[in-house]
Amino acid sequence: MTLVPPHIARLVPYRPGMPVSEFERQSNIKHAIKLASNESPRGPSPKVIEAIRSEAAQLNRYPDGSTYLLRQDLAKHHEIQPTEIAVGNGSNELIDLLCRTFCAPDEDHVVFGTPSFLCYELSCRSSNLPFTAVPLRDFLSWDVGALMAAVTPQTKLLFVANPNNPTGAYVARADLETMLRETPSHVMIVVDEAYVEFPSAEDYASALTLRDLRERLIVLRTFSKAYGLAGLRVGYAVGPSSIIAFLDRTRAPFNVNTLAQVAARAALTDQEHVQEYVAMNCVERARLRDALTALGARIAPSQANFLLVRLDQRGPEAYQRLLSQGVITRQMPPPIDDWLRVSVGLPEENSRFLRAVEMLQQEGER
Repeated sequence: MTLVPPHIARLVPYRPGMPVSEFERQSNIKHAIKLASNESPRGPSPKVIEAIRSEAAQLNRYPDGSTYLLRQDLAKHHEIQPTEIAVGNGSNELIDLLCRTFCAPDEDHVVFGTPSFLCYELSCRSSNLPFTAVPLRDFLSWDVGALMAAVTPQTKLLFVANPNNPTGAYVARADLETMLRETPSHVMIVVDEAYVEFPSAEDYASALTLRDLRERLIVLRTFSKAYGLAGLRVGYAVGPSSIIAFLDRTRAPFNVNTLAQVAARAALTDQEHVQEYVAMNCVERARLRDALTALGARIAPSQANFLLVRLDQRGPEAYQRLLSQGVITRQMPPPIDDWLRVSVGLPEENSRFLRAVEMLQQEGER
């Protein structure tokens, strides 16, 4: 008898970006910068730090298992009902919950794009769900028609990251409206808006503003990016109360820890902190794009807090060369393995990255 089922044996673990401390320990390179995981380089609001300090003495008690106060605050923030919100241990848990709650193993079918957020495929594989990974145009931009064409009578979930990770592409409002209206009604469309705060494109729209177009619609949000709480793992799903109630049946008890809940509540009260970071990201993203283009790099259009970059060297080689200069980026898997994903950091971090790229490009010309 085998130890695990075949679908578990075939899983490949998710490999996160290397922490700076681990890289410095392995390489003996000091003062490295990490531009690999799309984290906020500014960190959380001071209000978050104070809230965590104030709550630390209560850690002998279990968390609020219903995330009551956080859901109340989120409902007020979005002008919806608390029963329309489920809170998870990051968006990753909610993606898993959606697959486990609404899909039957070996029966129901899931659609998502590729390349896109790896956890859609990981969740399908760990739940033993058939799926179709629909290639993006040139592996960089969304093809809404192809996503819809992949839907079958067995399709239960359709994931779309808007903006997309790792390409930075977005679905324009008109295309999103078409998808919400014309995809068969038996399909649950899940719009993952982890990077919703960053787009500057005039034709970008959050699916939260289009909820009247479709009943089976779930919108995912996270505190990991613009709010700077990646280390606490807080995400939430917005949808009809009847659908959210099923997620509450399958989520683990006490799935969001106490400090994460109080931190998220405090973060919501400091929108100025978020807006300052988003404004800096917009300026620095444009600066990086223009400077990299001038250096001969190819840049995928991005509406997120990162850029997908192709340098003269192949992706793995460029990654290692940057690493040797203490700059940690993110390698990409096939079919975009000649590209690197680079988070938009602080201005001084971005300047250091550009200097490293300039050296690489000059070496490539010799």
